[in-house]
Amino acid sequence: MRAAARYHGDQAAEPGMLDFAVNVRADAPPSWLVDRLASRLPDLARYPGAVDVDRALAAVAGRHKRDVAEVALLAGVAEGFALLAQLRPRRAALIAPSFTEPEAALSAAGVPFDHVVLEPPYTLSAGAVPEDADLVVLGNPTNPTGVLHGRDELLALRRPGRTVVVDEAFADAVPGEPMSLAAEPLPDVVVLRSLTKTWALPGLRVGYALGPADVLARLTARRPHWPVGTLQLEAIAACCAPEAVAEADRGARRLVEVRAAMVAGLTSIGVHVVNGSAPFVLFCVPDADLMRKHLDGRGIAVRRCDTFVGLDGGFLRAAVRPEWPVLVEAMAEVLR
Repeated sequence: MRAAARYHGDQAAEPGMLDFAVNVRADAPPSWLVDRLASRLPDLARYPGAVDVDRALAAVAGRHKRDVAEVALLAGVAEGFALLAQLRPRRAALIAPSFTEPEAALSAAGVPFDHVVLEPPYTLSAGAVPEDADLVVLGNPTNPTGVLHGRDELLALRRPGRTVVVDEAFADAVPGEPMSLAAEPLPDVVVLRSLTKTWALPGLRVGYALGPADVLARLTARRPHWPVGTLQLEAIAACCAPEAVAEADRGARRLVEVRAAMVAGLTSIGVHVVNGSAPFVLFCVPDADLMRKHLDGRGIAVRRCDTFVGLDGGFLRAAVRPEWPVLVEAMAEVLR
């Protein structure tokens, strides 16, 4: 296993730093969600119950207009990647550059895989995927490039005997989620969704999978009992409720405006930004390592990108935050 595959942005941000390294939209969950979770604290004295499980499943199914049997509740999307080996793929194809946890999980399970490296501007090519790959994993929008692939491009990956897994951890940051496959009951597509980014819950580990009932049954067959705790179940039910989905979409629309301003600011100091639609931006600078160290000295954390297959040491990733002018000004000090 590549050691770099286990590196993630949270390792760059020390307490007290201005954190552009982690792609969580806020510094804290909304107060209504905190209150709802707090109300369940007395229930931690007993095991998670079927009522909570059923309520969370129904909320996810209703949110995406899927059957309850097509939903699996997860302790974060990372757990979904850890379970992929249960599908017993003969050979996997990982679209790169992309989130490295699928690589780490499949490597640890001894599953053979190939990296299918996309060239700039990192658009998807189904023909580049080996025909013998019976498992294909990719992100949409992709981390770290931010590229949003079209539905037709995603569907072109399908082949008889192949399962396509789409990581949609950041899909709800795109207004209207136009390219999402979450509501598509396809027999060979699994969609993984995260609730940690939009709702600032990375410490709780909440997400879910959507896909064919038989595939999800194989995926989850060997999980331990009570795989998702009471607070996680409550968070899933709360964040998939119609009013929460509407709130997330309003936030996504505001995020688009902040992203556009941030990209303009970076471009104004001569930085090339990869065209994307995610709540983060990938950009290249002449000496990314020097820039990262300079920003670190200013108390600003950004994500190094030399740990991603397909990217060299010239790239950095930064979360979209309203404090972006502070980042741009600190970068300009080096570039001037």
